[in-house]
Amino acid sequence: MNDLVRAAIIKNITKHQALGGAGLDEFDDGASLPLGDVEVVVSSDAHTIDPIFFPGGDIGMLSACGAINDLAMMGAKPVAMTDTIVVEEGFRIADLERIVKSMDSVAREVDAAIIHGDFKVMPKGNLDGIIISTTGIGLTKRGGLILDSGLKPGDAIVVSGPLGDHGIAIASVRSGIAFKTNVSSDAFPLWRLMETAMAAGKVTAAKDPTRGGFAMAINEMASRSRVSVWLDEDEIPIREEVKGACEMLGLDPLELTCEGRAVFGVKNEDAERVLEAIRSLPEGRDARIAGHVRAERAGYVILQTSSGGKRIVNPPLGEATPRIC
Repeated sequence: MNDLVRAAIIKNITKHQALGGAGLDEFDDGASLPLGDVEVVVSSDAHTIDPIFFPGGDIGMLSACGAINDLAMMGAKPVAMTDTIVVEEGFRIADLERIVKSMDSVAREVDAAIIHGDFKVMPKGNLDGIIISTTGIGLTKRGGLILDSGLKPGDAIVVSGPLGDHGIAIASVRSGIAFKTNVSSDAFPLWRLMETAMAAGKVTAAKDPTRGGFAMAINEMASRSRVSVWLDEDEIPIREEVKGACEMLGLDPLELTCEGRAVFGVKNEDAERVLEAIRSLPEGRDARIAGHVRAERAGYVILQTSSGGKRIVNPPLGEATPRIC
């Protein structure tokens, strides 16, 4: 996907940034427009999940969390959202209302407004139910932007909660691979967690492990920062139910999509203070320090396994469960 976006889209766009802010070249969760003492951060995302209602959420919650969390990972306070909703002819109005209420609930959680949108209907059979695209708008002080490329040797890597919940929640209700599980989606707005982390210490880089999961997120951070990340398998939080489900389905929990988790680097001297602060929040109570950053073997992610060996964590070659976000 990354190669396709770079080769077919980005290379055919002439101007990649505006007003000296972050743009396409950073290949980050969003972009910025420096204006006076602040930077306006914007991020766009499209959502086409199947099924649209799943354990712990729906496509409305997912689309709002997607916009808000991308802003939060860049250190920006979400202030507003816009949306585009496209539905198939015959889509139930009651379901549409439920989805929009979910979007509004997430926006209210972070005191953001939904200020604009577009709505269209496609003929029956030309669309599978519904697609929602959102754009988030946030603010941070000038120079306060957090980028994927900010990791430094010595930084600690913090994972805000158990990985893989969203991926397994979706897999549990997919036709043909259904199984009994109590796992619900982890979809949740992350601004409060990031605001708390930034107040407690220096956050150097951050990413939410959505498509491609933790494996993709941490590899992108290591590659763009030109450092290596060394992880401890025993310190990566994963629920036993998720581990069991992954064994049954042949999935790697490190590659499963999360929609309410943050992975971020923090100065080592601030790590315990940041961990204590975010553990005081319900969405961060299971946070762990999962590893550290080194200078050697730049671009690699190396996992110290529970058995005492080491293995390289590579970016996933494909999407384990398509149409998951």
